[in-house]
Amino acid sequence: MKKILKINQKIKSYNKKIFVEGDKSLSIRWVLISSLSEKKSIAHNLLKSEDVVNSINCIKTLGSKVKFNENRCEIIGNGFHIKKKGTIFLDAGNSGTLGRLILGLLINSKNKIKLTGDKSLSKRDFSRVIDPLKKFGAKFNSRKTLPLSMEGLTNPKPINYLEKKGSAQCKTTVMFAALKSRGTTKIKAKKSRDHTELLFKHLKIPIQIKKGMKFDSIKVRGLKKIKPLNYRIPGDISSSAFFLVLTILSDNSQLLVKNVNINSSRIGVIKILKKMGAYIKFKNRKIYKGEKIADIFVKNSKKLKSINCPTKWNSSAIDEFLIIFLVAAKAKGISYFKELGELNQKESPRLIWASKILNLMGVKNIMTKDSIKIYGNPNLCLNKKIVIKNFLKDHRVFMMSTIAALSFGGNWKINDADSIKTSFPKFLKILRDLKS
Repeated sequence: MKKILKINQKIKSYNKKIFVEGDKSLSIRWVLISSLSEKKSIAHNLLKSEDVVNSINCIKTLGSKVKFNENRCEIIGNGFHIKKKGTIFLDAGNSGTLGRLILGLLINSKNKIKLTGDKSLSKRDFSRVIDPLKKFGAKFNSRKTLPLSMEGLTNPKPINYLEKKGSAQCKTTVMFAALKSRGTTKIKAKKSRDHTELLFKHLKIPIQIKKGMKFDSIKVRGLKKIKPLNYRIPGDISSSAFFLVLTILSDNSQLLVKNVNINSSRIGVIKILKKMGAYIKFKNRKIYKGEKIADIFVKNSKKLKSINCPTKWNSSAIDEFLIIFLVAAKAKGISYFKELGELNQKESPRLIWASKILNLMGVKNIMTKDSIKIYGNPNLCLNKKIVIKNFLKDHRVFMMSTIAALSFGGNWKINDADSIKTSFPKFLKILRDLKS
């Protein structure tokens, strides 16, 4: 039976301090990179979500040894070569990051790899990683979606690759494959998250990076082994964003989110919200293994203004646009967001779902295939019944709906509450703490 969340009143004002769970992008990358080392890697604050658990299950299938409890995870990997025989079956669940990245790690596998995922992931495009992996020499069946089959090769050849979507997943997939090639792979990549580059540099993996205005040039040289990776995963800014927006929209409220990853490639949401009039400050900044970390302080904003959102911030806010749209709904004027077709390549067609939810809220908006105009109403207050269902169990659609209900009122019935298990299992618990 589907778990349904019912909300029938706005949240009361609060002044709180919270911690959010470990960064999902870093958690999955830590698991996959650690599987390449034959020595023990240790992580603290690893996100214990379905996406990360599926990542662990995949590397265990490939031969890694894992111990994972509430606060600590240990991995002893199987090195650069898979020692199993026969066809290997892997299930990526709902995680596009896992599904795409692990194919890069398996470029040199002699085994036939069969990769599956859930109903949502099986609708998503995998040609964006299949095409470059074919250049390395991998063979695939004719499918562009899951389930798919791949056969690697013993000596992948280095390639030249142009990544023009601004997808960190595609870039990282190629970087992982490059590790196992003989020679140097050259990548020209549109600006996107650089967690993988920072981890490579920390591990002293042979990598050269030349940053440009819109594209980065990256060179990765293949090698035979890597060191173990010990890591304390910082808090996830994408998870934090839901509480930042709730606070911005809640009268007389303020919040401090502790120890959050504020990597420059991830803070588009902060830049956009501040440009819309939100009060947000970084405190206690520090650098941890190449990543920027800080506490984030935010308080309720009385006067929010519309934005013609610069597209240069799109890639660094791609997972937060649903929640940003709620701020636009309360802002004075018309906000315009464009070149967002990538949103419809996520767990659900998120741009379409954002428009649907805004319509249900009575917020005028005009959507095209890759843009949306939102006509803000500073006096927005709901007094109606709203039901959210059939959204392919997309965790971000669920959380956007929850924040909308708590911010604007109304009588909401939101289906598939278990969807948050994929990325943020403690989301509802933190909300209860804010309400207490």
